[in-house]
Amino acid sequence: MTTIALNVNRCAVEALAEPRTSLADFVRDKLDLTGTHLGCEHGVCGACTVLLDGVPARSCITYAAACEGADVTTIEGLEEDEVTAELRAAFTREHALQCGYCTPGMLIAARDLVLRLPDADERQVRVGLSGNLCRCTGYVGIVRAVQSVIEARRTRNIAPLADGGRSILGPAGSGHAAAGRSEPLQPERTALAPAFDGTARLGIPDFTPSAVLDQRFVLAHPPAKVFAMFDDIAGIASCLPGVSLTGAPGPERVEGEFRVRLGPIAAAFEGAARVERDPATLSGRIIGIGADQRSQSATQGEIRYRLLPLEGGAATAVELSIGYTLTGMLAQVGRPGLVRDLARRLVANFAANLDRHMSGAPAGQGSRPELSLWSIVSDVLRARVARIFGRRSGGG
Repeated sequence: MTTIALNVNRCAVEALAEPRTSLADFVRDKLDLTGTHLGCEHGVCGACTVLLDGVPARSCITYAAACEGADVTTIEGLEEDEVTAELRAAFTREHALQCGYCTPGMLIAARDLVLRLPDADERQVRVGLSGNLCRCTGYVGIVRAVQSVIEARRTRNIAPLADGGRSILGPAGSGHAAAGRSEPLQPERTALAPAFDGTARLGIPDFTPSAVLDQRFVLAHPPAKVFAMFDDIAGIASCLPGVSLTGAPGPERVEGEFRVRLGPIAAAFEGAARVERDPATLSGRIIGIGADQRSQSATQGEIRYRLLPLEGGAATAVELSIGYTLTGMLAQVGRPGLVRDLARRLVANFAANLDRHMSGAPAGQGSRPELSLWSIVSDVLRARVARIFGRRSGGG
């Protein structure tokens, strides 16, 4: 893993990536900029087109490590761009999109043509867009849309860039292509990308989960005792299936490992977590980040909890909100339904282990070193079979 520093959509970014990681995978998996689409992954279809130092480039065949110090602009970075806004309106007006998969790359290529071409010559537009493939529209609407924007801008006396929109192309990040940009792209803030290298050097940023699961269970212990237990990080970790600590926990930070088995795939996410607590409301949050080196998968997770007194304070309802984001190979097999069942099983085992731990009993079977998804799949299949035969016997 190497640290890659570059500017993406006017943000200075540093993230860890393998030397073979493409720029497309980097912006999608590390920065969650999924507007850059992957089609052929051979540099043919153009769906992955981004601006590299102001010039359209195929991000699927460009190594992220080769872009050290470069300015990268994805379709998300053109949200407020005047030319792109005109092109979006023209694409809608001319029915130039259907499924939309090619559209981000098509818009970036079209923007380059609008900035470079002196007039709306159909042949030049078609040649300029020949590197972007569309399987839906037949290109007629796309060509008309680009022509209409060029015509409208030239009518308003907006001339093409004097240097033709491009200059000498040098290595990514060299600055040799910078003169062709319509406006400078300077970093405005620093963004921490979701990556983890297994050391304590990484901060733990907030994030927006891609999925949130709500769970609730009841413990036969008073809220004050349960809240004190949540302050015992080592004790909590021992109750979570598949979780183990790799160092002494601090008051606000802990490092550890989460092991899970997805059928034949075993993953060990090494990472760190930030711990927040609010005694006034008997609530807290644990937010973590980790990566599995073998599968090249990364995850961010957040557990929010709130304790509510029951039975006059003799028992406690624990309300959990579990949010997560998963990228990499495991995201392809982590179907939402299976992930929900995995979370339910994890919470059920955690609740049982927590109850035993607070009662002074051993944690039990639920604290095995790996949490197996296969056992969950088996339970789901058995439950479905039982429901099917239950309906049949009830109807008979």
